[in-house]
Amino acid sequence: MKHATAWLAALALTLPLSLQAGDKTMTQTNNLTPDQIAVHSAVTEMTEAFQEGRIARVMDSYLPGAAVAFEPGQPVADPDQMAAMFNGMAGLKPVFTYSGHEVIVSCDTALHIAPWTMTGTGPDGAPMEQTGLSVAVLHRQADGSWRMSIDNPHGAHLMQ
Repeated sequence: MKHATAWLAALALTLPLSLQAGDKTMTQTNNLTPDQIAVHSAVTEMTEAFQEGRIARVMDSYLPGAAVAFEPGQPVADPDQMAAMFNGMAGLKPVFTYSGHEVIVSCDTALHIAPWTMTGTGPDGAPMEQTGLSVAVLHRQADGSWRMSIDNPHGAHLMQ
Protein backbone atom coordinates (compact mmCIF):
# COMPACT_ATOMS: atom_id res chain seq x y z
CA MET A 1 0.00 0.00 0.00
CA LYS A 2 3.03 2.28 0.06
CA HIS A 3 2.25 3.47 -3.46
CA ALA A 4 -1.50 3.77 -2.94
CA THR A 5 -1.11 7.46 -2.18
CA ALA A 6 0.77 7.93 -5.44
CA TRP A 7 -1.95 6.01 -7.20
CA LEU A 8 -4.51 8.40 -5.79
CA ALA A 9 -2.66 11.21 -7.42
CA ALA A 10 -2.92 9.60 -10.77
CA LEU A 11 -6.24 7.88 -10.37
CA ALA A 12 -8.20 10.70 -11.66
CA LEU A 13 -6.05 10.86 -14.71
CA THR A 14 -7.45 14.23 -15.59
CA LEU A 15 -8.79 16.97 -13.41
CA PRO A 16 -11.29 19.08 -15.29
CA LEU A 17 -9.03 21.21 -17.40
CA SER A 18 -11.16 24.30 -17.00
CA LEU A 19 -10.22 24.26 -13.30
CA GLN A 20 -6.48 24.15 -13.93
CA ALA A 21 -5.16 27.63 -14.52
CA GLY A 22 -1.69 26.37 -15.38
CA ASP A 23 -2.72 23.54 -17.69
CA LYS A 24 -3.26 24.71 -21.23
CA THR A 25 -3.27 21.26 -22.86
CA MET A 26 -6.40 20.08 -24.62
CA THR A 27 -8.33 23.21 -23.63
CA GLN A 28 -9.04 23.78 -27.29
CA THR A 29 -10.78 20.88 -28.93
CA ASN A 30 -10.68 22.03 -32.55
CA ASN A 31 -7.84 19.59 -33.38
CA LEU A 32 -9.37 16.61 -31.58
CA THR A 33 -11.77 14.08 -33.00
CA PRO A 34 -15.18 13.62 -31.38
CA ASP A 35 -13.96 10.26 -30.02
CA GLN A 36 -10.89 11.85 -28.41
CA ILE A 37 -13.08 14.49 -26.81
CA ALA A 38 -15.50 11.83 -25.51
CA VAL A 39 -12.67 9.75 -24.01
CA HIS A 40 -11.17 12.79 -22.34
CA SER A 41 -14.61 13.75 -20.98
CA ALA A 42 -15.18 10.25 -19.58
CA VAL A 43 -11.93 10.41 -17.66
CA THR A 44 -12.62 13.96 -16.49
CA GLU A 45 -16.07 13.00 -15.21
CA MET A 46 -14.57 10.13 -13.24
CA THR A 47 -12.00 12.49 -11.75
CA GLU A 48 -14.64 14.97 -10.68
CA ALA A 49 -16.65 12.20 -9.04
CA PHE A 50 -13.58 10.93 -7.20
CA GLN A 51 -12.65 14.36 -5.89
CA GLU A 52 -16.25 14.85 -4.69
CA GLY A 53 -16.21 11.47 -2.92
CA ARG A 54 -18.91 9.98 -5.18
CA ILE A 55 -17.35 6.52 -5.23
CA ALA A 56 -20.38 4.79 -6.79
CA ARG A 57 -19.98 7.11 -9.79
CA VAL A 58 -16.24 6.38 -9.88
CA MET A 59 -16.97 2.67 -9.96
CA ASP A 60 -19.45 3.20 -12.82
CA SER A 61 -16.53 4.56 -14.85
CA TYR A 62 -15.04 1.06 -14.98
CA LEU A 63 -16.15 -2.01 -16.88
CA PRO A 64 -16.95 -5.18 -14.91
CA GLY A 65 -13.65 -6.96 -14.39
CA ALA A 66 -11.59 -3.79 -14.85
CA ALA A 67 -8.13 -3.73 -13.30
CA VAL A 68 -6.72 -0.76 -11.37
CA ALA A 69 -3.06 -0.66 -10.27
CA PHE A 70 -3.24 0.87 -6.81
CA GLU A 71 0.40 -0.27 -6.46
CA PRO A 72 2.91 -0.68 -9.30
CA GLY A 73 2.61 -4.15 -10.77
CA GLN A 74 -0.26 -5.15 -8.46
CA PRO A 75 -3.56 -4.66 -10.28
CA VAL A 76 -6.81 -5.06 -8.36
CA ALA A 77 -9.92 -6.34 -10.16
CA ASP A 78 -12.24 -7.07 -7.22
CA PRO A 79 -14.89 -4.32 -7.23
CA ASP A 80 -15.34 -4.35 -3.43
CA GLN A 81 -11.60 -3.95 -2.90
CA MET A 82 -11.46 -1.21 -5.54
CA ALA A 83 -14.30 0.73 -3.89
CA ALA A 84 -12.65 0.42 -0.49
CA MET A 85 -9.37 1.77 -1.89
CA PHE A 86 -11.13 4.67 -3.59
CA ASN A 87 -13.03 5.51 -0.40
CA GLY A 88 -9.86 5.48 1.67
CA MET A 89 -7.90 7.63 -0.73
CA ALA A 90 -10.67 10.20 -1.20
CA GLY A 91 -9.86 11.36 2.33
CA LEU A 92 -6.58 12.82 1.10
CA LYS A 93 -8.53 15.59 -0.69
CA PRO A 94 -6.25 15.51 -3.73
CA VAL A 95 -5.80 18.32 -6.22
CA PHE A 96 -4.50 17.27 -9.64
CA THR A 97 -2.54 19.14 -12.29
CA TYR A 98 -1.32 17.72 -15.58
CA SER A 99 1.44 18.68 -17.98
CA GLY A 100 -0.39 17.17 -20.95
CA HIS A 101 -2.87 14.65 -22.21
CA GLU A 102 -2.72 12.26 -25.12
CA VAL A 103 -5.69 10.29 -26.39
CA ILE A 104 -5.31 7.64 -29.09
CA VAL A 105 -8.44 5.98 -30.44
CA SER A 106 -8.61 2.89 -32.66
CA CYS A 107 -12.00 1.41 -33.41
CA ASP A 108 -13.75 1.00 -30.03
CA THR A 109 -10.59 1.12 -27.89
CA ALA A 110 -8.81 4.21 -26.56
CA LEU A 111 -5.55 4.89 -24.74
CA HIS A 112 -5.34 7.93 -22.45
CA ILE A 113 -1.92 9.06 -21.16
CA ALA A 114 -1.36 11.94 -18.74
CA PRO A 115 1.64 13.02 -16.63
CA TRP A 116 0.34 14.21 -13.28
CA THR A 117 1.17 16.03 -10.09
CA MET A 118 -1.02 15.65 -7.03
CA THR A 119 -1.09 17.73 -3.91
CA GLY A 120 -3.13 16.74 -0.92
CA THR A 121 -3.14 16.24 2.80
CA GLY A 122 -1.66 13.07 4.24
CA PRO A 123 -3.28 11.07 7.03
CA ASP A 124 -1.07 12.91 9.53
CA GLY A 125 -2.31 16.30 8.26
CA ALA A 126 0.96 17.13 6.53
CA PRO A 127 0.88 18.47 2.98
CA MET A 128 1.99 16.00 0.34
CA GLU A 129 2.95 16.09 -3.33
CA GLN A 130 3.56 13.25 -5.76
CA THR A 131 4.03 12.86 -9.51
CA GLY A 132 3.64 10.09 -12.05
CA LEU A 133 2.24 9.00 -15.40
CA SER A 134 -1.31 7.72 -15.80
CA VAL A 135 -2.09 5.21 -18.52
CA ALA A 136 -5.69 4.08 -19.05
CA VAL A 137 -7.44 1.88 -21.60
CA LEU A 138 -11.09 2.65 -22.34
CA HIS A 139 -13.69 0.91 -24.48
CA ARG A 140 -16.67 2.41 -26.30
CA GLN A 141 -20.01 1.07 -25.05
CA ALA A 142 -23.11 0.33 -27.13
CA ASP A 143 -24.60 3.68 -26.06
CA GLY A 144 -21.47 5.53 -27.26
CA SER A 145 -20.06 6.19 -23.79
CA TRP A 146 -16.51 5.19 -22.80
CA ARG A 147 -15.55 3.10 -19.75
CA MET A 148 -12.16 2.04 -18.42
CA SER A 149 -10.89 -1.53 -18.41
CA ILE A 150 -7.32 -0.79 -17.27
CA ASP A 151 -6.19 2.11 -15.08
CA ASN A 152 -2.48 2.33 -14.27
CA PRO A 153 -1.39 5.58 -12.63
CA HIS A 154 2.13 4.15 -12.21
CA GLY A 155 3.00 4.03 -15.91
CA ALA A 156 6.40 5.61 -15.28
CA HIS A 157 7.60 3.14 -12.64
CA LEU A 158 9.44 1.01 -15.19
CA MET A 159 11.58 3.97 -16.19
CA GLN A 160 12.94 4.54 -12.67
